[in-house]
Amino acid sequence: MKNTLKSIISDQKQQERQYALQRQAEIDHIDTKANRRDFLKKTALGGMSLTALMGLSFEDSMAQTTSKVQKASAPSDLKITDMRYCHTAVMGGTAIIKIYTNQGIYGLGEVRDAADPRYALMLKSRILGENPCNVEKIFKIIKQFGGPARQAGGVCAVEMALWDLCGKAYNVPAWQLLGGRYRDSVRLYADTPEGKSPEDQKEKIKFRTEVQGYTWLKMDVSINEIKDMPGALVNPTILKQSPNQFSGPFMSYGNTAHPFTGIQITEKGLDELEKIVHSVREMVGYEIPISTDHYGHIDLNNCIRLGKALDKYRLAWLEDMVPWQMTQQHKTITDALETPTTTGEDIYLLANFKDLIHNHAVDIIHPDLASSGGLLETKRIGDYAEEHGIAMAMHQAGTPVSFMANVHCAAATQNFLSLEHHSVDLEWWESMVTMVDGNKIIDKGYAPVPLTSPGLGIELNEEVLKQHLHKSDSTFFAPTTEWDTKRSHDRIYS
Repeated sequence: MKNTLKSIISDQKQQERQYALQRQAEIDHIDTKANRRDFLKKTALGGMSLTALMGLSFEDSMAQTTSKVQKASAPSDLKITDMRYCHTAVMGGTAIIKIYTNQGIYGLGEVRDAADPRYALMLKSRILGENPCNVEKIFKIIKQFGGPARQAGGVCAVEMALWDLCGKAYNVPAWQLLGGRYRDSVRLYADTPEGKSPEDQKEKIKFRTEVQGYTWLKMDVSINEIKDMPGALVNPTILKQSPNQFSGPFMSYGNTAHPFTGIQITEKGLDELEKIVHSVREMVGYEIPISTDHYGHIDLNNCIRLGKALDKYRLAWLEDMVPWQMTQQHKTITDALETPTTTGEDIYLLANFKDLIHNHAVDIIHPDLASSGGLLETKRIGDYAEEHGIAMAMHQAGTPVSFMANVHCAAATQNFLSLEHHSVDLEWWESMVTMVDGNKIIDKGYAPVPLTSPGLGIELNEEVLKQHLHKSDSTFFAPTTEWDTKRSHDRIYS
């Protein structure tokens, strides 16, 4: 019994040291009010440690020492006091935000890859003083400031951080707050690696599947692969206006919607694209699903011609063949092909998925949680699709923060298929965070679901983050007081 008590005393001392550090951090925090700061100082010596209870029985000691232990927080008294960020180098620039509270706990969120951190910062004045556990209420306050694709990055970042905070406040995982889990691990899909030669690529694919353990892959089937091949494309000169299909001047190919480029694929071009898929399928085999993406800006008719040429390879899906807004074109493509179709990574809110779902315009919906509205909205999207016989895969290309938000959402959504992991070969990516439960963030192509860790189940590894900040912004969770003041009337009706 004495050994047991000594062990408890040692553990309690460690807890007391940690609590003292947390209390001091709150005392020093810029948003801690004077009366609260004074209270904390006065109570610094007010507690009683186990070492002072040696004269009590074991049962009395345990009763005394656990009676005032703070298990998580006082959720009903939580208030948001601050929002700060750091801008990481992931995917060319991805910001992580922290939302702070008056009780020393904070929540982590992420502004979608390649989106401006200010999408989140401008929401700060709208949420200061709110209880972060009122997630749906705060979401309704800020959702008007989101839009398609990266424009939703700020709203979704805040929503992620709120669930992280709420889970920490109530000491439960985020998936539990979404209604419980369907699975203990989440299946991932990763990019098919390219090689300097077919032999090199085959070795890299073998490493991806047998060593890294991925059981689902995705590859590009892009007209960029054949743009310099004589006779492969009609009207290829427009491609030279942009470095790729994702950038360029406003009137360039990269910013011209698919039906309006005038590009067609010739029979020779179709043969070459088919050879690319055939080669990868031969290397991978048929046991592993292969999804495809990034075909280029080609019109509906050429999408159908390409899809029919690839039907024989039993691909898992054809992704974003035309812009998501073109519901009827998606349905026409879907009806014409045997291969499943999908879209959704740039769609914000369930309301904007409904036409696709009601019309069965795609076979699979594919939201990006950092654009679709966050954890709860994405689960609602998945549940709504399930009611209409449509599955859900999930797009993700950010840091481990949004990755883990996706893991919790996927665990809580029944019709989920697979989650994208876009940074498999980024050596420092996994070390950006520490898993609270001590498990791996990724294990043989699956993400273990944190079963007991509160919130998202992660803590930032700040030393690693500081080594990988975006070159445009080296600040690290610096004060953001310039965003404290609300400067507009926000109501969207009269």
